[in-house]
Amino acid sequence: MRITVFGAAGSVGGRTVAEALARGHEVTAVVRDPARFPLLPAGAHARTGDASDPGRVAELAAGQDVVISATRPRPGHEGDLVATAQALLTGLAGTDVRLLLVGGAGSLVVPGTDGRQVADDPRYVPPAWRDIALACSAQLAACRAEQQVDWAYVSPPALLEPGERTGSYRLGGDELLVDEAGRSAISVEDLAVALVDEAEQARHRRARFTVAY
Repeated sequence: MRITVFGAAGSVGGRTVAEALARGHEVTAVVRDPARFPLLPAGAHARTGDASDPGRVAELAAGQDVVISATRPRPGHEGDLVATAQALLTGLAGTDVRLLLVGGAGSLVVPGTDGRQVADDPRYVPPAWRDIALACSAQLAACRAEQQVDWAYVSPPALLEPGERTGSYRLGGDELLVDEAGRSAISVEDLAVALVDEAEQARHRRARFTVAY
């Protein structure tokens, strides 16, 4: 399988590139700054590009099977998430290339509530994180309004940190996954596993899914 990863030098992107390479896939790793090429896993095809440029998205997606976007905006530029999602969708419109977009947990429903979203629950989203949570909700809405792209949107759990690759996780839909202790978490490594699993198996078509332990 041929996979292009935007945000390939970031925490999620880098681990996703490494996971895909380990499974024998051909990976194009895209960063905005060529100075970050040394940070990319060995074996990836390093390219420069900006996921907010529809033309460049189309160029880097040509001949590929899947595009995975794991970009994150700078603080104070949370609204860029929506513009980038729209650019990715525009760049892939009318093609057979699938889009896997790494989003946020803000629009997930908190279990045991009357439909309260994670973004509105201070147990999961303190005030300092609210802007990015709301931007991720708008990012998902942009995907749901698109009819020409075969997309899937992954919402991580409430806690996403570097850790161990176990290869195990639970899948969910629009509700936050929590364990028996009420914890909602996964390692970045296992999120990468879930992303490459989705690239290979295409279990979610024009839909959001979530993962957690």
